[in-house]
Amino acid sequence: MESHNLTLRDVPNEERPRERMMQVGAQALSNAELLAILLRTGTYQESAVHLAQRMLSHSGGLRSLVDMSLEQLTEIKGIGSAKGLQIQASIELGRRLARSVLNDTIMVRSPKDVADLMMEELRYLQKEHFVCLFLNTKNHVVGQETLSMGSLNAAIVHPREVFRAAIKRSSASIICVHNHPSGDPTPSSEDIQLTQRLVEAGEIIGIDVLDHIVIGDQAFISLKEQGLM
Repeated sequence: MESHNLTLRDVPNEERPRERMMQVGAQALSNAELLAILLRTGTYQESAVHLAQRMLSHSGGLRSLVDMSLEQLTEIKGIGSAKGLQIQASIELGRRLARSVLNDTIMVRSPKDVADLMMEELRYLQKEHFVCLFLNTKNHVVGQETLSMGSLNAAIVHPREVFRAAIKRSSASIICVHNHPSGDPTPSSEDIQLTQRLVEAGEIIGIDVLDHIVIGDQAFISLKEQGLM
């Protein structure tokens, strides 16, 4: 229930993140304080800052919030559907902002360029995310799309979906990227099989699959460099 909430006006000055943000700027605020501003109110028993701290503790940290469903969020005492949706909306805005920097000034010359572009976005995720980068004839990145989340296999990532997205963006070529939540980027047999299927489909359609990069924790492997495609 979200009734009988404590507003930020009801808590001591040192626990008012909005006032602190106005005085010292967003960069100086803790994760809990920034989250408290999104939550706006706490509960009858605790301030928004305390609720945010408890929420971060429950989830295991800020990055773990990314993969939490609305149902999981609302299991936290004090988080109703309205607060849960506010949090999910802010996460999605962050994702879109990250993707918005992709434009034709980003050129892919090597697997490391791809890893540098995608490492921070993918390395902390608790599920496998399969992402396609779409390139023009000059190897400039013109788009990015997450095509699946969960266990990576051919049933989830179908060449039809990959190349439909590539054709929509008039791509000359694509680079596939996915993460291993274990932190070990060693390609699985499923990774290799899927890559081979995508390469074969690309040859038929006329869109090259330049590489498949597996992202681990501060490490990556290129299937192209490993001779696996």
